[in-house]
Amino acid sequence: MQKIKFRKQYRARNSATYKTITLHIPILYEDNYLIAVNKPHNILIHKSHYARNLKGPTLLDELLAQEGVAFYPIHRLDYKTSGVLLLCKKKEYVVKFQELFDKNKIQKTYRAIVRGFAPEKLTIDTPVKNADTLKYKDALTELKLLGQVSLDIPVHPYPGSRYSFVELSPKTGRMHQLRIHMNKISHPIVGDYKYGDRFHNRMFENELSCENMFLHAFSVNFTHPFTGTSHNINAEFSKNWLQVFQKFNFNKNSR
Repeated sequence: MQKIKFRKQYRARNSATYKTITLHIPILYEDNYLIAVNKPHNILIHKSHYARNLKGPTLLDELLAQEGVAFYPIHRLDYKTSGVLLLCKKKEYVVKFQELFDKNKIQKTYRAIVRGFAPEKLTIDTPVKNADTLKYKDALTELKLLGQVSLDIPVHPYPGSRYSFVELSPKTGRMHQLRIHMNKISHPIVGDYKYGDRFHNRMFENELSCENMFLHAFSVNFTHPFTGTSHNINAEFSKNWLQVFQKFNFNKNSR
């Protein structure tokens, strides 16, 4: 497996032709064909019909300002989801990487904090409705428990609250798959206002000052379609995550 070199600094071009940089997008890996970045919470990758009401610069805007060149996303992450995102340096490279996704040759793992005590291991295979066709498609997610905590903080309708730190491995790529699957097994992701529990979301906001959704694309593992080298790229957690790890005594390196 090729040893990955991480950048210590990012490149920012000073030019009036680029928009002002409002975010620092960490570059996790780079070669002649692609870059991997650590996408922050609460930013669109690009403009989308599904998120047409969300304003502000996109991740592609920020990368153009920061790096001075355009990039082409290979896959997607939701607006509120953070973590590893792969982008190509040329549009014609994208199809080769997307073929890996189509053939299930790119393995992605996520970390999430969810309501309640999740099981040690679980395979979730509830079909997920396609937003365009309104037809249900097969979907498969593997869950592994990494940590649990009980708190004396009341959350309606209970006198206390319980949370789990889990690893989620999607084997299919349906829109909102992980968020829907965790809702279906009654362990919704904290901070998810579409599929989650509003009472637990509010507790995190009021007691912990955490407003982000706790879903993080932790790692991407693949064999490079152009070079043949193996890659395992990991993304560090944001400040809110580290705060919760400390509060809940979760080990961020649990596997």
